[in-house]
Amino acid sequence: MISLGSIRKQTIISSLLVYVGFFIGMINMYFYTKNGSFSPEQYALTKFFFDTSQIMFAFGSLGMMSVIFKFYPYYKDNLEDRNIDLMTWAMLLSLAGFVIILIAGWQLKPLFVRKFAERSPMAVNYYAWLFPFAMGMLFFSVTESFAWAVQKSIVSNFLKETALRILTTVIILLFYFKVISFSQFIYLFAFQYLVIFLVLFFYLRKTGRLRFTFRVSKVTKRYWKKMFNMQALIFSGTVIAAIASTIDSLIIASLKGLAATGIFVFAQYAANLIQVPQRSIQSVSASVLAKAWKDKNFKEIARIYQRSCINLLLLSLLIFGNLWLNISDAIAVLNIQEQYRDGMTVLFILGMVRIIDAGTGLNGMVISTSTLWRFDFLSGVILLTMRLPLTYYLIKNYGIIGSAIAELSAYSIYNFVRYEFLRRKFGMQPFTLKTLYSLLLALGAYLLSYFLFRHMSGWLPLFLRAGLFSGIMCAGIFYGKLTPDAGQMFEVFVRWWRRNKEK
Repeated sequence: MISLGSIRKQTIISSLLVYVGFFIGMINMYFYTKNGSFSPEQYALTKFFFDTSQIMFAFGSLGMMSVIFKFYPYYKDNLEDRNIDLMTWAMLLSLAGFVIILIAGWQLKPLFVRKFAERSPMAVNYYAWLFPFAMGMLFFSVTESFAWAVQKSIVSNFLKETALRILTTVIILLFYFKVISFSQFIYLFAFQYLVIFLVLFFYLRKTGRLRFTFRVSKVTKRYWKKMFNMQALIFSGTVIAAIASTIDSLIIASLKGLAATGIFVFAQYAANLIQVPQRSIQSVSASVLAKAWKDKNFKEIARIYQRSCINLLLLSLLIFGNLWLNISDAIAVLNIQEQYRDGMTVLFILGMVRIIDAGTGLNGMVISTSTLWRFDFLSGVILLTMRLPLTYYLIKNYGIIGSAIAELSAYSIYNFVRYEFLRRKFGMQPFTLKTLYSLLLALGAYLLSYFLFRHMSGWLPLFLRAGLFSGIMCAGIFYGKLTPDAGQMFEVFVRWWRRNKEK
C-alpha cells in the first residue's frame, strides 16, 4: 500500500514541476498580453483551441480514462505485465472516437460558421486546425491516464505542465520577433499535443510499462460488462464536465467576440494558478484511492480526503492572497495592455471558485474511484443543468462578469452536493476548526499586508506584500499546526540538510 508520505513526496515533485510550467506559462502570458504583441483576439484564439478541443477530447475518449483508473489494479493483481490488454482497447476505442469526431466536425461546420462568423471570424478561419490539436490532446490524455495508473505521474505532469509550455514559448518568440506569421504560429500551435503524446508514448514503451496485446485477457472477460457500464456513464459525465468547464469562453466568443474572450481568459488563467496543487495531488492520488477502494481500506480513504481538504485550502489561500495583493501593480510594471484590467472583478470571483473547489479536497476523485462512481455522473448532470442556462443568460446580460458569477453559483452547489454525498454515505466529514482558523489566518495576513503598503507602487511593494503575507501564512500554519504535513515536510527537510552538511 502506498503511504501518505509517498503521496506527499510525489505531490511535492509534481507540484514543483507544475509550478515551473506555470512560471513558463506566465512568461508566455506576458508575451501574449504585453503592449506591441498579440492582440486580445489572437490571444483568445489559443484558448479557443483548448476549449473546443477539450469538448472534442471528451467525446472522443469514450470514457476510457476513468475505466483505466478504476480497473487497472485488477489487471495488475491478476496478470503479468505483458498480458495486460487494457491499454490496447483504450487506444483502439479512442482512435474510433476520434474518427467519429472528424465526421461530426465536417457535418457541424456550417453551424459553427453561423455561430462564430459575425463576432469571432478568426475562429472560423482556423477551424480545420482544431482537429490535429484535439487529436493530440485525446491521445496524450489517454496515455497520461495509464501513466497515472502505473505511478509515472511525474513524467506525464512534466510533459503536460512544463514541456508543453516550453514548446509554446518557442513558437510565441518566433512570432514576437517576426520570424513567422500568425498563421504559421497557429499551424505549429496545433501540433504541440501530438509532440508530447509521442514523447510519453515512447517513454512508457521504453520503460516496459506500456505493452500491447490483442489477446483478450481473463480480467477483461470477467469485468467487461462492468467496465462497459461504467464507461457509458463516465463518458456522459466526462462530456458534461468538459462542456461545463469550457462553455463560458465559447459563449463569450459567440455573443461578445474574441476580444472580450481574451480579457476573460487573462483573468481565468491568473485564477487557475490556485489549482496547481490540486491538479498535482489528483494525478498522484488516483491510483492510490482506486487501490484503497479495492481493498476496502476506508480509514485510509477518509484520511487522504481530510488531509487533501486542509492542505489544498491552505495552499489556495496562500496563492490567491499573493495574487490579489499584487495583480494591479503587476499589470502596470509589466506593461500589460490596459484593457486586461477590465477582468479584475472576474479574477476575484473566479478566485473564490477555485478556493471553494480546492477547499473541498479530492471529493470528485474519491467518488469516481469508488463503487458508487455513478454519482459522479449524476452530480455532473446537476452541474451542467445549472451552468448552461445560467451562463448563457448572465453573459448575454452582464458580459464576462456574468460568466464568473454563473461559475461561482454552479460550482458552489456542485461541491456541496458531493460533500454531502460523502458525508451521508460514508460518514466522511473533512472539515474541522482548523478549517476556520485557516480562513481567519489568511484574512488577517491579507489585511495587514494590504494596509501597510497600499500607498506604494512599483516593483518594491510587490515583494514587500508577497513576503509579509507569505511569512504570516507560513508562521501561522506551523505555529497553529494547521496541517500535520507541514511539520513532517519540515522534519524531512531538516534530516536532508543535516545529511548533506555532514558530507
